[in-house]
Amino acid sequence: MATFKKVYNVTRDELILPGGKWCSNPWCHFKGVMFRGSLPDDEGLIFVYGRESKMNTSIHMLFVFFAIGVVWLNKDLQVVDAKLAKPWRPSYVPARAARYFIEANPAILDKVAIGDQLRFD
Repeated sequence: MATFKKVYNVTRDELILPGGKWCSNPWCHFKGVMFRGSLPDDEGLIFVYGRESKMNTSIHMLFVFFAIGVVWLNKDLQVVDAKLAKPWRPSYVPARAARYFIEANPAILDKVAIGDQLRFD
C-alpha cells in the first residue's frame, strides 16, 4: 500500500504538494514517472535514499513524455537544487548531494527556492 505525504514549504508557510507518494523501495525508484501520460497537479513522487549523494539522486527522463519539476533536498529537508526536467533527456544531477528529491508538475518550481526549508506530513 502506498504512503502519501503532504509537502510544506516552511520558509514560505505554504503547502506545495498535497499528495506526494513516498517512494523508498527499488521498484518505485526504478519506475518513477516513466510511461505515464501525465501527472495530476496535486500529486508527485518523493524519492527517499539512505544517505546524501549526487549519484544516487541523479535522474534520467528516458520514457518520460512530459516535463517535470524536480526539487532536491538534503538530509535536513533543505532545498539544495531545483530544475525543470525535460522529456527524453539522459541525465539531471543535483548541484549538491541530496537525500530526497521530489518529482512533480513544473509549477512546484515556483513554490521553492534554493535554501528553503521543507517538511513532510
